[in-house]
Amino acid sequence: MTVDDSGSGTDAQGADPGEDPLALRLEQLILGAERRYTPFQAARSAGVSMELASRFWRAMGFADIGQAKALTEADVLALRRLAGLVEAGLLSEAMAVQVARSTGQTTARLAEWQIDSFLEGLTEPPEPGMTRTEVTYPIVELLLPELEEFLVYVWRRQLAASAGRVVQAADDEEMVDRRLAVGFADLVGFTRLTRRMEEEELGELVEAFETTAADLVAANGGRLIKTLGDEVLYAADDAGTAAEIALRLIETMAHDETMPELRVGMAFGTVTTRMGDVFGTTVNLASRLTSIAPKDAVLVDTAFAEELIRTQDAPSSEAEAAEEAAAAEKEGEEPPTYRFALQPMWQRPVRGLGVVEPWLLMRRNGG
Repeated sequence: MTVDDSGSGTDAQGADPGEDPLALRLEQLILGAERRYTPFQAARSAGVSMELASRFWRAMGFADIGQAKALTEADVLALRRLAGLVEAGLLSEAMAVQVARSTGQTTARLAEWQIDSFLEGLTEPPEPGMTRTEVTYPIVELLLPELEEFLVYVWRRQLAASAGRVVQAADDEEMVDRRLAVGFADLVGFTRLTRRMEEEELGELVEAFETTAADLVAANGGRLIKTLGDEVLYAADDAGTAAEIALRLIETMAHDETMPELRVGMAFGTVTTRMGDVFGTTVNLASRLTSIAPKDAVLVDTAFAEELIRTQDAPSSEAEAAEEAAAAEKEGEEPPTYRFALQPMWQRPVRGLGVVEPWLLMRRNGG
């Protein structure tokens, strides 16, 4: 959206002479409006400075377009809304830019997936002689309102869930710096696989891994933070939930012969949340534990182990569990049950974090 005095080389409608007519028609269908404004005209119409308009535009993930007539009424309205929130004092300018950036980054990935995978499969020519171009427009026309409604529905659901977690925070600081359980799940030997497998096979494996992990994390009460091809990062409000997710991931992948082995590292502690991501020493420790975890195993840090013991999800030791069981039997009572078992491992130095004592997490028989 940067001003460019060199000229745009576009016609009166904002279309480049060499631009694909179908691409332009699809853009108008999706945006619901024709190109009418240059960036300068859009900023002026929205009542904002070019500098602020450019910041919003770049934050949403769009390239500078010089002074091409490529913007619509929807672009003007978006600028007005963001600027209006700042003027009303509901958002600072920096926060409004963050809103633009987080929304742009999230929806960019969604849009790429829908076009590359979803629409690509749907627009296969249904009859010999037809081109994909001939079927793309009507398919998009039919899908657009349905996908839009679904997107808004899911966003509202996620917003309600996130708002619920925030209002339950103990204090204002906990809204940003919270105590969470963080876990990394990593496919073992993925680099070797990339050299042996065809690109399509590799893509299918990664998609299957991400889909399985996302489903298990969500179904068991965690939150998927992000996927990194051969690795997923998730978080949970309590250690017991995170532990259950980790073990289910290991168990599920172990029963799938097409999947390589998996290893998981987890830590519990204060985590800084920004734009849907998590940061801090706790996250770094979980990542380091993943790198040293054995195949098909889960390693946790001391704070995570102590939290499981505190919540009575795991005994402090098997000897103590045996003593409790014996005492309960003597009194004619039911012995305490634990879901997980913890086995201390050798202390070891971890790069950047000093010496740590990992604990091996397992299911406990009868737990």
